[in-house]
Amino acid sequence: MNAVDLGVNLFVALFALLDPIGNVPIFAAATAGASLRQRITVSAMICAFAAVFLGFFFFTGLGLLQFFGISLAAFRIAGGILLLLLGLDMAREDFLKIFADADAATDAQDVRGYAKRRFKRLIVPFAIPLMIGPGAISAIIIQAGEAQKLGAAGTAASLTAMVAACVVTFLCFAATGPISRILGDVGMAIVVRVLGLILCALAIQFILMGLGEALPGMFSAGVTTPYPSGGH
Repeated sequence: MNAVDLGVNLFVALFALLDPIGNVPIFAAATAGASLRQRITVSAMICAFAAVFLGFFFFTGLGLLQFFGISLAAFRIAGGILLLLLGLDMAREDFLKIFADADAATDAQDVRGYAKRRFKRLIVPFAIPLMIGPGAISAIIIQAGEAQKLGAAGTAASLTAMVAACVVTFLCFAATGPISRILGDVGMAIVVRVLGLILCALAIQFILMGLGEALPGMFSAGVTTPYPSGGH
């Protein structure tokens, strides 16, 4: 595998794992009532954080987990639990009200202040672990090992792929205005609740995969890897 192939493969994997298209309705719900400038600023801050966070794990990744004595299996289980809690909130409660910001409409001129408040509110659980979950971090750690074999070219290709994935995510989030206007409050509530159910199932899958790695033989392969030939 050369550096170009490595970069393309990492970009495709991160695009699927960050899932910017699937997360657009959630981001739209979390920034309901915001102006275009406010939404763009929030999306820029979140995607910049994602790029830095992914880069951090690219360079430290496995060594950091080893330092704290945390296995990838434990990380998958912990991330799955956080995703499950988020999914339950989305499916059972008014997700729009949970993330609502009463000052969004009146803060039209205070773009930076609004963006800072939203960014702090969305770091967890939106940026982590919904966007950057165990799958994305695991992919980064694995690709870091491959990049080391290619030297500087591999590192450059990997960093380019990470930045490109975050830029595409930013563009998707920045375009949430038309989506929220088309769906309306009722449509957004329906979409978020359905996504909450899907997220709960995804969280359980993460937990099962983590338990399968920690306790080999506890589950059949069909449970931990239900679609081995068609997975991400």
